[in-house]
Amino acid sequence: MKFKQQTICRFRKLAFLLLSTGIAYTPTQAQRMGPNTPRSVDPIVEQIVNEATNNSELETLAFELLDVVGPRLVGTPQMTHANEWALKTFQRWGISAKNQQFGEWHGWERGISHIDMTHPRQKTLAGTQLAWSPTTNGKAIEAEVIAFPDIKDSLAFRAWLPKVKGKYVMVSMPQPTGRPDANWKEYATPESYAKMKRQRDSIGSVWNERIKATGLAPNSIPSVLEDAGAVGVLSSYWSAEFGANKIFGARTHKAPSLDISLEDYGILYRLAEKGYAPKIKVETSSKHLGNVPSFNTIAEIKGSQFPDEYVILSAHLDSWEGGSGATDNGTGTIAMMEVARVLKKVLPNPKRTILVGLWGSEEQGLNGSRSFVLDNPEVIEKTQAVFNLDNGTGRVANINGSGFVHAYDFMGRWLDAVPSHITKDINTQFPGSPGGGGSDHASFVAAGVPGFMLSSLSWGYFSNTWHTNLDTYDKIVFDDLISNVILTAVLTYKASEEPALVNREKRVLPADASGKPGTWPAIRQPRRTGVGY
Repeated sequence: MKFKQQTICRFRKLAFLLLSTGIAYTPTQAQRMGPNTPRSVDPIVEQIVNEATNNSELETLAFELLDVVGPRLVGTPQMTHANEWALKTFQRWGISAKNQQFGEWHGWERGISHIDMTHPRQKTLAGTQLAWSPTTNGKAIEAEVIAFPDIKDSLAFRAWLPKVKGKYVMVSMPQPTGRPDANWKEYATPESYAKMKRQRDSIGSVWNERIKATGLAPNSIPSVLEDAGAVGVLSSYWSAEFGANKIFGARTHKAPSLDISLEDYGILYRLAEKGYAPKIKVETSSKHLGNVPSFNTIAEIKGSQFPDEYVILSAHLDSWEGGSGATDNGTGTIAMMEVARVLKKVLPNPKRTILVGLWGSEEQGLNGSRSFVLDNPEVIEKTQAVFNLDNGTGRVANINGSGFVHAYDFMGRWLDAVPSHITKDINTQFPGSPGGGGSDHASFVAAGVPGFMLSSLSWGYFSNTWHTNLDTYDKIVFDDLISNVILTAVLTYKASEEPALVNREKRVLPADASGKPGTWPAIRQPRRTGVGY
């Protein structure tokens, strides 16, 4: 449902229906007014809108974080640089901040990579080392490329393994097309589109059977190959969009792991299958750095009336290594930093303390935020609300009550204060459900803290930029980010000014698919040390 003006009668009928059935609804004070009742304007809200719109620093922050710092994999120098940059930025704004260590991770520094096909012709290939990949130590290693075999069972696989010695092995399914389905639907005949899908399904089925026949889990195959003498492992994890590959971490410990673009991988695969014995030359200069500390960056605007009660702005600072981590989660990071800047200027003495948590190692399992929850019980006990941004560059389009019974009441009041042009297209679901552990608000919800994911419009997030090589600065939609800054700043302002801490009562969760009573998510232990994944 959308935010819009309604009469008192209509609202009461709707509220009765929704409260009695427990389905989703959208609260707003405008709904409680008559259609012609003028709405008073809060001067603080006006100032927030003006500052966020006319004096935005989002583009500067994006440039500094994404172009200068770059991707922010846990354990890399870039992640350390990001923590230091955030600290200095907050301090420049007059906001107190610190880097709070929660653990350590195996350190890795990306170096220069060269991947060239040398036979049957010369071609520089588009590809990259996977995170934490072993290195060639700056030496060029040239070798034949072979495809993963068509085998019947694990015995056949073991018999084939000696053939990988001294070779690069391709372990990903070859794609029959690099065109996304939407492109096929728009231009192909129905018959041609259907034929392509049958072909793709067939190739996928055959490939899955090959992997299954090894008797190994897919993630364990790379290490088996390197133990058998492979000089490198090649993969291509297409995202189903033009030019986009998912880029994660290496599963090898001795031989380099490389992701190759769809078509360059396809060239190698077709040549190998047709008996042309392609060769590539790989040179990488990455470094392993031993264990390095992992931090959360915590900023604070001290409360004037309830300094020991908190509103938390949440975003993870770390990223994967494919692009520059622009939409996952550079946009969430810079938006929350901008909210803090705006509020420091407009509301320098809020009633409650406003914290900004820029979490580390979210990508490996919410490790930064889970650590914060366990390490700061006095904060968790008295946190009013947590607002989290972590899914792309788009305007906030959905807010779920996370399973808190009274979220309708207090979130309704806070949302009412947000300008209608910001909220008119926001869908809400109250009380909603606590959900899983997909982003950092879940760490707080598990501890009983009202934590809310401010979910954004897609902009092709999951296929185009989420963990891909295309997650870069050019994908940012700054107008949408300004909208999110205004929304979050007003919500934070209103949450900080509430007369008392809100009610944390949890809803009774519905039964699961097996008929068992639903249970609230439990607090989970973070990984405070790690190597790779």
